Amino acid sequence: MTNAETLADRVRSGELRLHELEEHADHDTAAAARRHLLETDTGVDLETVGDYAFDAEVADSAIENMIGAAQVPMGVVGPVTVNGGAASGQYHLPLATTEGALLASVNRGLSVIESAGGASARVTKNGMTRAPVFRVDGVVEAAETVEWVGENLEALREAAESTTSHGKLLDVEPYVVGDSVFLRFAYDTKDAMGMNMATIATGEACAVVEEHTPASLVALSGNLCSDKKPAAINAVEGRGRSVTADVVIPGEVVEERLHTTADAIAEANTRKNLIGSAKAGSLGFNAHAANVIGAAFLATGQDEAQVVEGANTITTMDARPNDGDEGSADLYASVSLASLEVGTVGGGTKLPTQSEALEILGLRGGGDPAGSNADALAEVFAVGALAGELSLLAALASRHLASAHADLGR
Repeated sequence: MTNAETLADRVRSGELRLHELEEHADHDTAAAARRHLLETDTGVDLETVGDYAFDAEVADSAIENMIGAAQVPMGVVGPVTVNGGAASGQYHLPLATTEGALLASVNRGLSVIESAGGASARVTKNGMTRAPVFRVDGVVEAAETVEWVGENLEALREAAESTTSHGKLLDVEPYVVGDSVFLRFAYDTKDAMGMNMATIATGEACAVVEEHTPASLVALSGNLCSDKKPAAINAVEGRGRSVTADVVIPGEVVEERLHTTADAIAEANTRKNLIGSAKAGSLGFNAHAANVIGAAFLATGQDEAQVVEGANTITTMDARPNDGDEGSADLYASVSLASLEVGTVGGGTKLPTQSEALEILGLRGGGDPAGSNADALAEVFAVGALAGELSLLAALASRHLASAHADLGR
């Protein structure tokens, strides 16, 4: 009997619990013991789940009760030129997905963007948020608390920043709802996505609020942050990084490469992404930005649940007269992602596969200056999303969507 089998038997007998196995064996043996337990109890062969290419110990901070790895196919698109505030040059973008036709579509969009000289991109706002909720007796105490917070931002900043050597408190925005006071803390978390950093720092600041005001903390997160949920506040105020990318595609390129016209694509965008989204009450006015963001997140070790906020995207397309004022109109295309939460250090970015994907981009680890790598990653992701929007809208305008999926997606 192997050590893994022995450990599995001890779990089955109740002597050990699943989460205690690493105390009695190395991480890979502990994972093997859990697989053996599951295989015996369910009759399922977990050979492929257990065939992973890294030491289980490196995933210790990323997952509990590990049994193996879920292997998602990864491809690459590009290269594409990004003229960004932080990203500069040509980039290959790794994407992990199980949706056939997605990479082919994004690659087509990037190829068209590259033929136009690349895309421009800028991070326009940066601030990871955490919004605790406090209880007060009523509106008088709420006003007292809000006034104190406004007058003592430096005290809150000192407390919050005492917990981190990297994060910086940018602002605290108060919101009052009856006898509830919400304080939306916003942080510059540099090259980290920063959710844990913001949470720990805010906890320290909350203690100061409780000490000096009548407010009593109810929950460190009051959902006004708002994390991993569709939320208008993130669409308006932003969360993580707000980033925009745009490009002008010459009219002849639109016709030759996308088999349609700038006017047709602009109309499809207006009627689908703007009017259709408004009628649906959507917070995302785009075709499928989350498709590219989700695949990029999986490939590079971002928090996949925050794809929700990545879908907070507005796509615009306009036909513009070309330089010579003759022939087909040029196409102006842009995406504005209000709340893209990304990092190049910490979390899943440390895992071997995801780390290699970041190395493909040349954006692994912290940048110089701090925050520049995460800014660059956000700009490259935005250009990828722009390519996906451009290609899908062109397919719709030219009525090629169904045939493309029939050829590539089955």
